[in-house]
Amino acid sequence: MTTPGPASKNTSAPSADAIVVDPSGVAPGGLAALKAACARLERGIALLTEVPGAILVVVEVVVLFTGVAFRYGLHKPLVWSDELASILFLWLCMLGAVVAQHKGGHMRLTVVSALFPRPWRDRIETCSAAAVILFLGLILQPAFEHAVDQMAITTPALQLPDTVRSAAILTGTTLMLIVAVLQLVQRAKPADLAFAIGLMVACGVALTVFLPQMQDMENWNLLIFFGIGVTALVLGGAPIAFAFGLSTVVYLEFMTHMPMSIVISRMDEGMSTFVLLSIPLFVLLGLLIEMTGLAAVLINLLTALVGHFKGGLSYVLVGAMYLVSGISGSKAADMAAIAPVLLPEMQRRGKEPGELIGLLSSSAAMAETIPPSIVLITVGSVTGVSIAALFTGGLLPAAVGAIGLVVVAYFRSRGEDVSEAVRASGKQVLKAFAASIPALLLLVLIRWAVVSGVATATEVSTIGVVYTVVVAIVIYRQFPLERVWPMLCDTLALSGAIMIILGTATAMAWALTQSGFSQQLAHGMAQMPGGAYGFLALSIVVFAILGCVLEGIPAIVVFAPLLFPIAHDLGIEPVHYAIMMVLSMSLGLFTPPLGIGFYQACAIGRVPPDKAMHAIWPYMASLLIAAVIVAAVPWLTAPHLRF
Repeated sequence: MTTPGPASKNTSAPSADAIVVDPSGVAPGGLAALKAACARLERGIALLTEVPGAILVVVEVVVLFTGVAFRYGLHKPLVWSDELASILFLWLCMLGAVVAQHKGGHMRLTVVSALFPRPWRDRIETCSAAAVILFLGLILQPAFEHAVDQMAITTPALQLPDTVRSAAILTGTTLMLIVAVLQLVQRAKPADLAFAIGLMVACGVALTVFLPQMQDMENWNLLIFFGIGVTALVLGGAPIAFAFGLSTVVYLEFMTHMPMSIVISRMDEGMSTFVLLSIPLFVLLGLLIEMTGLAAVLINLLTALVGHFKGGLSYVLVGAMYLVSGISGSKAADMAAIAPVLLPEMQRRGKEPGELIGLLSSSAAMAETIPPSIVLITVGSVTGVSIAALFTGGLLPAAVGAIGLVVVAYFRSRGEDVSEAVRASGKQVLKAFAASIPALLLLVLIRWAVVSGVATATEVSTIGVVYTVVVAIVIYRQFPLERVWPMLCDTLALSGAIMIILGTATAMAWALTQSGFSQQLAHGMAQMPGGAYGFLALSIVVFAILGCVLEGIPAIVVFAPLLFPIAHDLGIEPVHYAIMMVLSMSLGLFTPPLGIGFYQACAIGRVPPDKAMHAIWPYMASLLIAAVIVAAVPWLTAPHLRF
């Protein structure tokens, strides 16, 4: 199973340069020539998308930082800066989604399809690609209608028609559709394509034939569209965002009389919340921290302090993940910043490769609630809970989990060979501390500014980016220019992959709410014996399962608006419930055999999953105990809380 990040290469697409001429020197014709032309066209579209998208990332930083400087430094707010940033943000999201489509960067689950023999795996992959094309084709006309409708709305500060902003959805949808078709032509066998088309036609015929029976089922028909439909698409390897979107569109088309433009308007709403602008900026900040060496100096400090003890590097790994986690917006990026520095030395000391992956995975799961977590920002966006309160409430629960991991690491490191480990002298520790001060100040600045309310999450992310660039150039004198463009493209693609999930998940959540499902769910879960604690126990199980198959962000967007009112009615404080929800999903995200994060850790550590699976269970058990403790002791999320 993989969830390729934005830096993933589109290796499955044939190279045009490689197939224009065959080994005999004869120019190929027919299908090979068509595939070569499609490959060239796809690369051209990707380049035309990457260039303005990467520029937009830089422009967003400049616009927002200028707005912050004028507001706080000169006390002359620029009334247009936030509005311009919002307009550019939607374009950044949609162009990023196109780049993610080209690079294979949309989040997906492939563990099930990988179990099949190669011919069937290719057939399933073709079906999932066809599902993406079907969804994009179905929303193309509604996206055009939405852009036209927004012409009547004028933005307050810049006095521009809102079509300038909403046209981004139409443009992104069109380009993604073209890229998806080009990829299908390059990769799909004619027989597999015929099978995929036949399967979709058969599903459409079945829905038409049994439409009266499904209408008589009332809300039980939701199981067909959002239970069976979403599950089949996700397990079949379709990107999660498009699985949500296709199920929603088909449900609205067959079971309601609502116009399809409502899907686009919900997607627009899901991707246009201003606080979500902090996501690409924190993604950029995380990549900057790794590129400029700030993450490395923090790890060096921790290694100097405890690296010579038995299990010392295990403690360093947990501590490093606690310090740097949550800034990049990607758990894979967090692990990739830390693993190459520590894993080789840990293995040299006798640690089994599986043990390393177990600790790496569980450390990433532990750190999910540490600010400035993208998941916490998403929770605040969709529920209205204070992001500053969420950032404050996430630190102690993560610390409880970290303590649990340290205890397990201590017992599992008693046989570690540290005979060649040299204890750092006091001078070396002081030198490492002095070198890490700028990096430590960045972490303190980010968390203090948001928690204290001095700056919003979006503003502080911009400040963090500028601070990191200045520190890297002036103090560390390390700013490799050759890595800047790939970093901007990675930021663009990962941001697009995250935001398109938020958009389609918002549309799906709206459909579930309008169907009356939320009221039925509220009634059912309110009957859970044990009151608030029973509801929390059930929520831990439910969100752990959701974390396995959906990851945190899509599960939050769909289910948080449904369950938070129930928690409120039962007297559970919103911050406490939010932290419990995120902790539970992180357990599922990194727990095999379905946890996506576990396989990401295996890929980063270059360890086969079967060698790591046995070693992760003690660590995940300690995190489960930590989650139960946090659920039972609500003041860990805020000292004033009591049931």
